[in-house]
Amino acid sequence: MATLSERLRAEGMQQGMQQGMQQGMQQGMQQGEAAALKKLISLKFGELPRWAEAQIQSAGVPELEVWLEAILTSDTLESLLNRH
Repeated sequence: MATLSERLRAEGMQQGMQQGMQQGMQQGMQQGEAAALKKLISLKFGELPRWAEAQIQSAGVPELEVWLEAILTSDTLESLLNRH
């Protein structure tokens, strides 16, 4: 039979592992969507400027998803990334 201390430690470890997995999945999604967006930008507009790469790398998943959809109708890289 586990002591209270052992049970609490085990629960804490499990919770930490779950949080780590969730953060890893979120980071993986961000990296994958950023890579896809950079590839599409390169195909449509040419070489990716440093300012655009920095903006993409610092963006979260929701913003990246908006840009991935908007690239289909954007006429310029600046308008895509809302940089006027």
